[in-house]
Amino acid sequence: MRDMSRPAHCLRGAVGERFVQDELAELVSRVIGPRIAHDALRLFGTNPATGAVSYGFLHGFPATLLDAQLTDFYGGGDPFGPADITRLPTSTGILGVDHSGARHRQATRTLHAHGAGSELRLMLREGLTRPWGLLALLREKSTRPFDQDDARQLSQLTEPLIALLRGYATTSPAPRAPSRFLPPGVVLVGSDDQVRSISAQARAWLEQIHPEQGLAPRWMPEVSMREIVLAARRHTLDPGAPPALALSPAAFLGRRIAVHAQCLDESGQGEVAVVLQEATGALLLPAYAAWHSLTVRETEAVERLCSGATPQQIARLMGVSLHTFNGHLKNVFRKTGVSGRDELIASLNY
Repeated sequence: MRDMSRPAHCLRGAVGERFVQDELAELVSRVIGPRIAHDALRLFGTNPATGAVSYGFLHGFPATLLDAQLTDFYGGGDPFGPADITRLPTSTGILGVDHSGARHRQATRTLHAHGAGSELRLMLREGLTRPWGLLALLREKSTRPFDQDDARQLSQLTEPLIALLRGYATTSPAPRAPSRFLPPGVVLVGSDDQVRSISAQARAWLEQIHPEQGLAPRWMPEVSMREIVLAARRHTLDPGAPPALALSPAAFLGRRIAVHAQCLDESGQGEVAVVLQEATGALLLPAYAAWHSLTVRETEAVERLCSGATPQQIARLMGVSLHTFNGHLKNVFRKTGVSGRDELIASLNY
């Protein structure tokens, strides 16, 4: 068995560094390459509170293949898609070598149509309930397909890859000019998945987060819009699938942004409304708590603190002593790196 301690050490060493555009994927590819050869890589991070894909990075991965795979993912033609991350009994899967089953055959056809021979995927999750993302390695048709030994090696990097995504989600972007507040904006997408109309507020949002600003990958706008629309359609037909609520950390787009989508008909085939807005307060808290490893009680303490209640009231509502409540807050301050209650509340509402 190949020793994966060096790649794991390198990934942990990069936790907390600043990355822009696709640099994170480039780093992971460079670290993994000497142990598991591959021709391309993609790394997606999810909202750990919902499982919805929220940000991602590509290294050599064809955007046309990604677009085709999105159709497979959310149309039920893929046996190992991100929408199923908490449902699958295993954390690794290989596509392109197993032709049993309609979904495997469809995934293989998609790979082959874009010049790829096989793909190795690793679901990044803590237990079975907290999804962090997906790592996929790609090999061309002319190279040896991935095998179970490759899958076992890659699975050893689950913990350091989650730590890397956690660090990315909690790292502030490089200093920029202060962003002006933007009210929620709406994009209306038709049954053909083409944009029908965009509100003035949504146009302002799209300008604010455009790759020309220097943070987001260049392929992001089209892919992210398509992803959230397909996620909304799937959730309408399968309420057990993750809701269409992507929540991007500030490092990805320069500010924390919530993008959620909802089908306007029960069939899931008609128009979809996509809303872009600031990710603050109650909307942000579940993901914020996961990013910073807050416990259930610590999260409850933060939620009640943000409501404006006094520490004495909160302690009584939580059924604990004031000393215990203050202990929860100290743990929150330590984990989030803030110095006090005012800074904590501000960090959830800036």
